[in-house]
Amino acid sequence: MIILRRIPGTRAFVTGAQRDGHTVGLVPTMGALHAGHGALMDCARAACGRVVVTIFVNPIQFDRREDYEAYQVNLDRDFAFCEQRGVDAVFAPPVEEMYPEPARTFVEVSGVSQGLCGEFRPGHFRGVATVVSKLFHILPADRAYFGEKDAQQLAVIQRMVRDLDFPIEIVPVPTMREADGLAMSSRNQRLSPEERAAAPLLYTALCRAAVVARDSQDPAAARQAALEELARDPRFRAEYVEVVDPLTMEPLPRITGPACIAAAAWLGRTRLIDNVRLPAVAASQHSPVGEG
Repeated sequence: MIILRRIPGTRAFVTGAQRDGHTVGLVPTMGALHAGHGALMDCARAACGRVVVTIFVNPIQFDRREDYEAYQVNLDRDFAFCEQRGVDAVFAPPVEEMYPEPARTFVEVSGVSQGLCGEFRPGHFRGVATVVSKLFHILPADRAYFGEKDAQQLAVIQRMVRDLDFPIEIVPVPTMREADGLAMSSRNQRLSPEERAAAPLLYTALCRAAVVARDSQDPAAARQAALEELARDPRFRAEYVEVVDPLTMEPLPRITGPACIAAAAWLGRTRLIDNVRLPAVAASQHSPVGEG
């Protein structure tokens, strides 16, 4: 496995692989890798001749400086994780390689980025769209793999690719879940043992909302069902629960087609996000790969 730190050599690796006839799959990450990232790598490995992972903690997508400073990455551990998954190369640039001077150019995807997490994390999706567009230029891969757990991020990137005509296929990958249903996330490491035991309630609430949504086609009833479920544990503080179109992230007045029930909630000092897509599994039927 090759470790790449600089932009010219990284671009040369990708274009060289394509010249040799290989399809290149890209897995963008911020490190702190876990089995959810591994699922993205596995999907890329199964479909592509060459797989490249990026590890970069992007400072311009953090709305709170303390979150950026608290984000822990162990590169040696992450490199070993990638090698075990059969990754061909890792692009892990220093901040000054990606931003040699303060950024003055940004990519903003209006509409799809404005509700849900966009409302509570101002500037976050502008930072995401900007760094992903940079990565797509640095690594002109054939396919890029993103998890469905970050539903709004996925929708932002899909719209950016359509609007700006990036020649890359975006491949969504279903959410990986722990045995108790909790969506895998590097943020889960911040939970205390007691909070970790309580955390699956968020998925339970979403699954309850999905049942109500299927029975009633009423987004308001589904939202209320999720909030009532979360209220069973006073340690949870719901930030939002919404039933939205999975492509536009706009709230649905009625459920007549594809829908995504998305939620964000604070558990102690940790912000958790999750979603289920209709049709969804029942809470009692969770498996390591869920509907998120």
